[in-house]
Amino acid sequence: MAHIISEGTLTSTVTNKIATVTFGHPASNSFPRTLLDALTAELDSLSRNDDVSVILLQSSGEKAFCAGASFDELLAVEDMEQGIHFFSGFANLINAMRRCSKIIVGRVQGKAVGGGVGIIAACDYVFATEASAIKLSEIAIGIGPFVIEPAVSRKIGKTAVTELSLAPDKWKTAQWAQQKGLYAEVVADIGKLEETILPFLEKLASYNPDALLEMKKVIWEGTENWETLLTERAKITGRLVLSDFTKKALSGFKK
Repeated sequence: MAHIISEGTLTSTVTNKIATVTFGHPASNSFPRTLLDALTAELDSLSRNDDVSVILLQSSGEKAFCAGASFDELLAVEDMEQGIHFFSGFANLINAMRRCSKIIVGRVQGKAVGGGVGIIAACDYVFATEASAIKLSEIAIGIGPFVIEPAVSRKIGKTAVTELSLAPDKWKTAQWAQQKGLYAEVVADIGKLEETILPFLEKLASYNPDALLEMKKVIWEGTENWETLLTERAKITGRLVLSDFTKKALSGFKK
């Protein structure tokens, strides 16, 4: 199955109980709201699919994994309602990953910024290349990583999130991300990534699906309040994105 969405793409295939979901966008795999919604709906659908035991989540191309929110859409936000609507897209996606009945394995081939780091954090197990540096740049544009923070903090802790958030211009290496717990495994390059992931997925798909489901519940224990928490966080970001500071910063970044 393939969708063309707002210049972005989403494809989903199922082979031998492994669902491979690939998102893409010309702007470094960033997310307009329509693509966020499509990915959320696809994960909800796969969660109900008895022919699927495990989901591989990846982005297209060989460069950036995900540049986070679409700059064009951020610049287009004109009122609080639009701001909340846009950032609720990331809230909905992370909640879909959280409540999904299948284990989600992330494949990270390159850099991730902002919301992209949140998506990685919401995966249950992540493989990455040495090129997969991360950055939370939100503070620099007058907002903050409020929606994704619970997911990222759950993986790497508040201290590491603070280190990322308050130095928004600094990239952290893949090795740093692995040490903090964001990545389970880091390999040299994309070739090695392919060699390593497939055997892992095949083995995972061979396990008792009921055991995997119960393990998923254990992994996400204590996050039941995220349905409301992430929506409240979206309201904070939706308000801040309207500031003159943010509008000027986004315009500067775009130039």
